[in-house]
Amino acid sequence: MKDIDFDQAGEITMQPEIQTDLLIFEIDQKDFVDPVTNRLKQVIRDTVRLEFLDDSYIQNDLEQVEFSFKYRNAFSQGFFNKISFLSENNALQHQVSFYIGGGSAGNPAVTEKIELIGPERIQIIKRSIKMVVEIEVLPNNEPFTGKLNFESKGLFSFQF
Repeated sequence: MKDIDFDQAGEITMQPEIQTDLLIFEIDQKDFVDPVTNRLKQVIRDTVRLEFLDDSYIQNDLEQVEFSFKYRNAFSQGFFNKISFLSENNALQHQVSFYIGGGSAGNPAVTEKIELIGPERIQIIKRSIKMVVEIEVLPNNEPFTGKLNFESKGLFSFQF
């Protein structure tokens, strides 16, 4: 039988990972129409509060996060996408921007973006509480009809 050294218990660390959905939506051409003027809006945006980012286990033990953003675009138009992470008082902490290619109903274009925030920059996420998704239509001469699906996830890595 071996001796157990309980003094080494403080050296034990756990590094769990948790994956969670952040924001999922599907929009179509109606979502780009201003209800007051009935005219096409060039830009639409949605804001979601990520309340869990304020939890103590995030604030104390989050080491890194890998965000994945995926669009499936059945519009013939492309879009410019901007995802912003904001503090409680709306100060910009981090931003991810990328182009979403045009597709069609029968062949939607898939655009995926992975954003890794490591230990050296993790404070920008710890200071965030809101995620704003802003989508700008890049007009062309084709009819403006289709659907745009969005999925976002976060893979949160901790060290306890």
